Amino acid sequence: MSTTPSPLPKLTYTQRQGTAQFFNEPLGDNLALKMILIPAGTFLMGSPEGELERTDDEGPQHEVNVSAFCMGKYPVTQAQWRFVAELPQVDRELEANPSRFKGDSHPVEQVSWYDAVEFCARLSAYTQRTYRLPSEAEWEYACRAGTTTPFYFGAMIIPEVVNYNGNYTYNNSPKGEYRETTTPVDHFEFANAWGLSDMHGNVYEWCEDHWHSNYEGAPTDGSAWLSENEDAARVIRGGSWIHDLVNCRSACRASSYPRVTSSFIGFRIVCSSPRALT
Repeated sequence: MSTTPSPLPKLTYTQRQGTAQFFNEPLGDNLALKMILIPAGTFLMGSPEGELERTDDEGPQHEVNVSAFCMGKYPVTQAQWRFVAELPQVDRELEANPSRFKGDSHPVEQVSWYDAVEFCARLSAYTQRTYRLPSEAEWEYACRAGTTTPFYFGAMIIPEVVNYNGNYTYNNSPKGEYRETTTPVDHFEFANAWGLSDMHGNVYEWCEDHWHSNYEGAPTDGSAWLSENEDAARVIRGGSWIHDLVNCRSACRASSYPRVTSSFIGFRIVCSSPRALT
């Protein structure tokens, strides 16, 4: 597989049937990252006090202004990971096949926060565009896509549309299949209003932010909330194949230490505002 950078392609956004705008970032033959354009806007971050099974770390709800950016339609897959893992090292080595559940179109997992950052650094050098992890605010804003309900599907979800532990229920939802594994990122045909898939379940996703126990003092401009301790716990979002529905809610927050690897943690990438890319 050739990893020689090709000439930087001019970004061309495609829009089909009035839905998501996106561009494809090529990664060699027949492999690309589909990057969805997320529009600028303002939203209420966190859960309302009346949301079923909310926790204190999801508040207080606060208004956040988010600039436009592009986000991967899916979590990074194992095929995409392998391509980037073969690119020249920036700061640390990457294992080519770290995942417990194998499959080219399955999300990569068992990668640490530092591994995900190295992936972004190598991809940035290769494409001449700046790729990074999303801030927690960007992640929730993109996940909600204008909704205010616990899930972008509405008040509840079922295993037929999301990969989670179907032995658990939420808001009187029915029990269903517990697959005990990740699913291919395109397994479900359901995306949110902005064209993003797998934001609920399958794998938790690393965010740039350090963990804070609530939103007191959180940024309101969509930027990452960082502390002075570089090795402090980082935010993960979205729930996973092994977790119940409560953990899959748009507002639900969790954390993990940045050196930890787990079969239920992967990541999704973002890049700068399209204005900066032209």
